Amino acid sequence: MAAPPPATELPIREGEGEKKTAATEQEINPWDVQAGQDEQGNTLQFDYVAISKKWATKLIDEDLLQRFERLTGKKPHRWLRRGLFFSHRDFDKILDKYEAGEPFFLYTGRGPSSDALHLGHTIPFTFTKWLQDVFDVPLVIMLTDDEKALFKEKLTFEETHKFGLQNAKDIIACGFDVKKTFIFSDLEYISGHFLYNVWEFSKLLPFNQVRGAFGFDGSTNIGRIMFPAVQCAAAFATSYPQIWPNYDPKADRSKAIAKIPCLIPCAIDQDPYFRLVRDNSTRMRHPTPKPALIHSKFLTALQGAGGKMSASDPNSAIFMTDTPNQIKNKIIKHAFSGGRESLEEHRRLGGIPEVDVAFQYLSYFEDDDAKLLEIETSYRNGTLLTGELKKMAIAMLQEYVAEFQERRKGVTDEVMRSYMTPRELEWKGNPNPVKKEKKAKGGKGEAKPAEAKPAEAKPAEKEG
Repeated sequence: MAAPPPATELPIREGEGEKKTAATEQEINPWDVQAGQDEQGNTLQFDYVAISKKWATKLIDEDLLQRFERLTGKKPHRWLRRGLFFSHRDFDKILDKYEAGEPFFLYTGRGPSSDALHLGHTIPFTFTKWLQDVFDVPLVIMLTDDEKALFKEKLTFEETHKFGLQNAKDIIACGFDVKKTFIFSDLEYISGHFLYNVWEFSKLLPFNQVRGAFGFDGSTNIGRIMFPAVQCAAAFATSYPQIWPNYDPKADRSKAIAKIPCLIPCAIDQDPYFRLVRDNSTRMRHPTPKPALIHSKFLTALQGAGGKMSASDPNSAIFMTDTPNQIKNKIIKHAFSGGRESLEEHRRLGGIPEVDVAFQYLSYFEDDDAKLLEIETSYRNGTLLTGELKKMAIAMLQEYVAEFQERRKGVTDEVMRSYMTPRELEWKGNPNPVKKEKKAKGGKGEAKPAEAKPAEAKPAEKEG
């Protein structure tokens, strides 16, 4: 089965006339994402292989997916199988930790610039929830309400804080387990050990390094310059002393807890933050492992490849508050089609699923590989029409959004606060870890399965 659209140098839309302009390269950073353009001004698809090479990440390959399935006993998520999550840093080392039954945690986040999530926002959270279930590990979710007020001139800190609380309810509706999930607002939570980490980490960063990573200049407000240290410190286990066993509010940051690594599922545009962490985490007073990352592509905008869903453009996105009729109208009116100009031409030449937005959305949410391949083949050979394909996508998205909205109804203020209260989390990890025997003199140790931990085992027992 073909993966979602590969990077390509072919334009998605025909230009008007043959007037040439200067071609532009794609621009991807945490605050601005722009696709490249050719000399005719046509928008190009994002070249994810190029950004992986530029930033020296590793592409997720079949060997890595097979190892994941072998260790966890779970089939890789469809977004892994189809390349929506396509790149990583040290995911293999996280699998080493899981195999050995050693602790690690998940960390992801959301920058609240509006009071509702769109479809693209749910992708990393749904995937993170799946990882949480598969690995059975603790998770922290950061609401960067401070960042959005710093980088969005028209937003106040009070507004972004309120957005963050509404976003927290949406995130909870993705299905996270409250026993092993801590959600926090930067404006509410950052103090104590987290703030110690922020200041210690900021002390390690020369301005030139931060400027090089984010393009800051002499006119950048100092809040923006400081913020990377905040997001980077969120990758340290010592920033959350309350979630680990035997919490002592009077104790200093723990050297043992500092050794616990994290895995960060995020869109590829967030990678610059965590390159800073990886470059400097071992220089902390209590050295911390480099965080591992697993990167996603951008969920294609309704207008087609080369764009991503945006909260500021209602016609680019399916919002999780949209009604069934709004979803239908957006797909019919705005979803870019890979069909041909006439029925006769479509029957003769077939559709182009690589650029068809309705097909891309089906590839994101249809779990049955065989069924998706049948749809792709029928569209490619012209027996399936664009209108029929859109009808399939509409039905699937309406169901997905309706199920989300039903869960969202149950997320009260009290439920939200149960997730946002700092507390000890509960998890079990790998039930059948493989421990390495210590090497004897003149010989090599062999791996052997350890005894399964009892159901009531706590993380402290796993750490020894």
